[in-house]
Amino acid sequence: MEKVRIDKWLWAARFFKTRSLAKQAIEGGKVHAEGQRVKASKEIATGTLLTIRQGWDEKVVEVIALSDQRRGADIAQTLYRETEESIAKREQFAADRKANNANISHERPNKKQRRQIHRFIRESQD
Repeated sequence: MEKVRIDKWLWAARFFKTRSLAKQAIEGGKVHAEGQRVKASKEIATGTLLTIRQGWDEKVVEVIALSDQRRGADIAQTLYRETEESIAKREQFAADRKANNANISHERPNKKQRRQIHRFIRESQD
């Protein structure tokens, strides 16, 4: 196998659960090959660098092997290799995100806090 469609490869490498999700991500500009935006029908070969954005994470992977069949996760991980810079960048971003979210309370305001919020809003509108 010399070339395979990028949407099939992303599905086979288990970056996306279905081919249609892979196609939507490609059309939405979440996947770039060699720094260029691509179409779902683009054929890739080994050695191609892909930038894949999933949620908060952005991965830069090199295509090592080609497959158009979805196999187990251990086999899927042999299809690509993530670059060292990408791993370091993702881990740093995750640590920063975790540190920023540590101070945020996800509780609803109580009655006293709601009154303070309403008072503040009224004063700022005057």
